[in-house]
Amino acid sequence: MSPGIKRLRKVLNPPPVKGFKPYGPDLEKKKTEPVIMLFEEYEALRLCDYDMCNHHRASVIMNVSRPTFTRIYASARQKIAKAFVEGAQIAIEGGKVYFDSDWYHCNSCNCNFNNNNKEKKIDSCPLCGSNQTERFDDEHGKASSGRCGHRRRRMGCDEG
Repeated sequence: MSPGIKRLRKVLNPPPVKGFKPYGPDLEKKKTEPVIMLFEEYEALRLCDYDMCNHHRASVIMNVSRPTFTRIYASARQKIAKAFVEGAQIAIEGGKVYFDSDWYHCNSCNCNFNNNNKEKKIDSCPLCGSNQTERFDDEHGKASSGRCGHRRRRMGCDEG
């Protein structure tokens, strides 16, 4: 039996960092491959462990089934455990996701912003006023040319 088509997973906000790096005296000698955490795995951890959502509510927010959400969450926890035990870096990137609005990155102040009002064009970063902004690419988690928009309040699990 072949696997079904992988549905896009909804991510509310891109992660504020690109990953984590362990430190210590023995890590300089040890060269390990980084553990790649997908955006949907990061989002599952954020929803359950940071926002304290149950699996059902988190699956609704991410627009996936509850069993699929549980598999994503288990994979994220396993990757974190592997990185901790092996002393490996964690890189957060990739996955089959979409953001709930257009996200942008300001190269001047290094902040991420979004634009919920797609009809209104924003000419500069609302935080620092710079026009050195790039659009955040959903599929790869990298920025591409564009303009920045307004930062929106993070939607909690009790809001809908």
